[in-house]
Amino acid sequence: MLIPHLHFNGDCEEAILLYERAFKTETETIIRNSDYSPDKLKQDNKIAHAVMNIQGHKIFLNDRFGNKDRLSDIAVHLIIMFKDTGELLDCYKIMKPDSITIDPLEELPYSKLAVQFIDRFGVQWGFMVEDFANKS
Repeated sequence: MLIPHLHFNGDCEEAILLYERAFKTETETIIRNSDYSPDKLKQDNKIAHAVMNIQGHKIFLNDRFGNKDRLSDIAVHLIIMFKDTGELLDCYKIMKPDSITIDPLEELPYSKLAVQFIDRFGVQWGFMVEDFANKS
């Protein structure tokens, strides 16, 4: 099983709230540093480990190793295949604020609609609607 693991810079909880709204999902598990650290100096409210499902796939999230420079060193690009353009547009509308567009909304030979962007947390996303009519 391959599980994408998204790392944030202290704004993991904010990312979780956005992703829950955008992908109409709930977070299964949230463990904070303060939940398990006996060291009072290391106890904070940051997220040590979280698990959610996006489109039927398990995703791990936490507040560790996040990328501060949103335009460099992006090692993960998550692709979401939507059932229809309406579903894609609804999700993108929620995710778009403060994002950086890589490829704008457009029709492609293999997708009725697609967009590629980096969200405000530095995670790169590709949203697509598969066009089954053009499959060979």
